[in-house]
Amino acid sequence: MPLSRRTFVKGLAAAGAATSAGILRSVAWAEAQSRSAPAVLSGAGFDLRIGETTANITGKSRTAVTINGSIPGPTLRWREGDTVTLRVANTLDEDTSIHWHGILLPANMDGVPGLSFHGIRPGETYPYHFTVRQHGTYWYHSHSGFQEQQGVYGPLVIEPREAEPFQYDREHVVMLSDWTDEDPRRVFAKLKKQADYYNFHQRTVADFVRDVREHGLRTTLAERGAWGEMRMSDRDLADVSGYTYTYLVNGQAPAANWTGLFEPGERVRLRFINGSAMTHFDVRIPGVTMTVVAVDGQHVQPVTVDELRIAVAETLDVVVEPSGQEAFTIFAQAMDRTGYAAATLAVRDGLRAEVPALDPRPSLTMADMGHGGMGHDMRGMPKSADDPHAGHTIPAQQPTTDPHAGHDMSAMGAEMQSHPVSENSNPLVDMQTMMPTSKLDDPGIGLRDNGRRVLTYADLKTVFPDPDGREPTRTIELHLTGHMERFVWSFNGIKFSDAEPIRLTYGERVRIVLVNDTMMAHPIHLHGMWSDLEDDEGRFHLRKHTVDMPPGSKRSFRVTADALGRWAFHCHMLYHMEAGMFREVRVEERRST
Repeated sequence: MPLSRRTFVKGLAAAGAATSAGILRSVAWAEAQSRSAPAVLSGAGFDLRIGETTANITGKSRTAVTINGSIPGPTLRWREGDTVTLRVANTLDEDTSIHWHGILLPANMDGVPGLSFHGIRPGETYPYHFTVRQHGTYWYHSHSGFQEQQGVYGPLVIEPREAEPFQYDREHVVMLSDWTDEDPRRVFAKLKKQADYYNFHQRTVADFVRDVREHGLRTTLAERGAWGEMRMSDRDLADVSGYTYTYLVNGQAPAANWTGLFEPGERVRLRFINGSAMTHFDVRIPGVTMTVVAVDGQHVQPVTVDELRIAVAETLDVVVEPSGQEAFTIFAQAMDRTGYAAATLAVRDGLRAEVPALDPRPSLTMADMGHGGMGHDMRGMPKSADDPHAGHTIPAQQPTTDPHAGHDMSAMGAEMQSHPVSENSNPLVDMQTMMPTSKLDDPGIGLRDNGRRVLTYADLKTVFPDPDGREPTRTIELHLTGHMERFVWSFNGIKFSDAEPIRLTYGERVRIVLVNDTMMAHPIHLHGMWSDLEDDEGRFHLRKHTVDMPPGSKRSFRVTADALGRWAFHCHMLYHMEAGMFREVRVEERRST
């Protein structure tokens, strides 16, 4: 597909920030991986500076907030077992922070203002100092305000101490992100006033006429009425779209054509990182299959696919063997099909392969929302606590010592879902899923039956057995809730400011069950500890730091509370987190009796 003029113009001046600061070298040695790749800093000591930089992504100069003057920030390369020191200087006139996403470390090194520390004041330098206990592909980003959307993020690669169970000849980091020329605070304010402000694909009269012709008047009216009563649209696939976003690969728009080089016959490792604020990407390389070898930094049993969905904050490592032509397009379309990021794998710079057309824009169904065969009735709506049929008489599950709690995984099937009483008649909750399922084997909306082999969570299996080995002793069920029109998001209908911390006892093994009551996907990230995703039989399946939750899904994971302190637990959609989908997890010593 030819690049549109708008997309082309967007790419002309991409990555202008990277060349303006001239400070990409630090005490650690640095080298450019290729002429268009972010700088690479390796070693055990690092100096990072967060400041304002003029960036030109779309043809218009804007003020970005950057790390060492580039978008993304430099790729940091650590070695497993090393003790690293990172001195982060704040040259902004506001507080800042850096969070090391997915990294196991002491709580005061985690970089979340208000929980881990007080933040980095203007003019201050904060020293992060900890021992690296893992390996793989990760990333880092600000946890202050909307700075992540403004450019404060970068790749993080940790070299393993032992040989990995697969081989490759070269590697490239492929960091996906979304950029807006708008002030993110203005984006958020627009969403608060009109949640579908960036959705330009709502249904039209022509759609109504077509649906009547295909499905009949009664069915069409019933279907429209169902969505209307929920005050939602089946076209609400993303809160922020390509209307304002330019989608980037390593800080470059499609027309800038970031290029990763290869020699014919080589095996190339691609470290995909979704560092975007609000965008799930569907990634494929036409003409090349991808063998997935690691997820969220953890090795998995190899699985070969044509396409994969990468949620916000996830990382996926794949090995490819491009052959038969000189150039291939890395194509990452936004889940709502309003735009794409694109780059090239090529034998030399300056080549470009054909860019595919965007796939057709999908629409949500009641089944996607977790209403199963409930058709178009509105039993998915929150009802009064006085309604004996509403299923709300079951109190919200609190931490329990019941050793059998959560062991009945039949709840992961198509059974009527109960809900916490805090959702009842709650003005912050506009929908409840009634028949959620795990959807582990579901490629996801827009990817089903598309003729390509698409990765699912069920395909991914961690190569090692459950490192803990113990069964969870209790279950904590949390519902992901929200109100689309008000653009408020929460756990159990309780906004962060009113919520009590989730308290874990040091050393215990718990099961956390998440139920997505909303029509949006939520990648849920627990800081400081692993989230060991379970399969539908309740067995250890996949070690993750971020668990994506599609609409109408119910998934469970195990957590070993082996890190004392106060930790963040939140949706990684930046504007959802800001709007309330955030909790504190507090790991405390066992109290003596």
